[in-house]
Amino acid sequence: MKAQLILENGMIFEGKAFGATSDCVGEVVFNTGMTGYQEILTDPSYYGQIVTMTYPLIGNYGINLEDLESQGIMAKGLIVREVCEVSSNFRTEMELDTFLKQHGVMGLTDVDTRALTRIIRLRGAMKGIITTRTLEQNEIESFFKGYDNHDAVYKVSVKSPIKYGKGNGKRVAVMDYGIKRNILRSLEMRGCDITVYPANTKAVEVLKDNPDLVFLSNGPGDPADLDEIVGEVSALIGEVPVVGICLGHQLIGRAMGGKTSKLRFGHRGCNHPVKDLRTNRVTITSQNHGYHVSTLPEGFSVTHISMNDQTVEGMRHRQLPVYSVQFHPEASPGPVDNDYLFDEFISYAK
Repeated sequence: MKAQLILENGMIFEGKAFGATSDCVGEVVFNTGMTGYQEILTDPSYYGQIVTMTYPLIGNYGINLEDLESQGIMAKGLIVREVCEVSSNFRTEMELDTFLKQHGVMGLTDVDTRALTRIIRLRGAMKGIITTRTLEQNEIESFFKGYDNHDAVYKVSVKSPIKYGKGNGKRVAVMDYGIKRNILRSLEMRGCDITVYPANTKAVEVLKDNPDLVFLSNGPGDPADLDEIVGEVSALIGEVPVVGICLGHQLIGRAMGGKTSKLRFGHRGCNHPVKDLRTNRVTITSQNHGYHVSTLPEGFSVTHISMNDQTVEGMRHRQLPVYSVQFHPEASPGPVDNDYLFDEFISYAK
């Protein structure tokens, strides 16, 4: 079936629909990973976004449900150059097309993704609509005006606390802003007893459980929309060691008086070089964020920087037990080059 992507700037890309065939609207972004499409689709950080894969063939190893990063697809849509209709992998459980249909998510194939990516790089991430219909201008405007991702964190977070672990390890309070399953696995592998809290949990409720460490997770959206959460993070800092990844890193920055800004097209992919300034070692990292800590909070030192654009990729406080990174050490692009960060996080536990 014929379909099209309508960008906010008026440009249109023609293609063919696959997966579900319901219209969708979201922020159009691109990911440079050659693999990992099912982890990308199920990463809560992509909630509200239409993901363009720059690698030309997507779906060739199918879908394996064991590797999902959440309970289902979180992205609003998927755009590819070519979708593979018959997968080949011994772990395959279903085709990508079937997976999208099961979750009511629309895909668009036969698109010039190189041209689309260049537009996003030059003009920045923008809203887009994927549809099989011919929309009138007033319908297009209605779609764009109706798009709102301000409360994305609350939509992807757990609704009540969940516990993991055997009861004899470090007590880690995980603030769930859209956490990936492999982060929880990485903490469990290190013997931690984990309590996952909803995003709207008050600091006093977390401190009442006397955790050894508070972990702030990744998640979708703009940290500037989360002043209430920032206030709770501020109340935790100084009372208990606090560490974070991605959105958690940005929330720490804002809670301590720093500023965050939107990147023109973001960092999304599993091939981003990051330098650890303490060792001068460069590792390849997995990233997924559209915002960054643009003004370092007082009292912090930069621990990691992006080798692509020199933005802050890690920071820690010089006196308080507070440490965070912008990238995803659990996503295994190395595959284990950045595992040391979880050991560093746990070393902060009181």
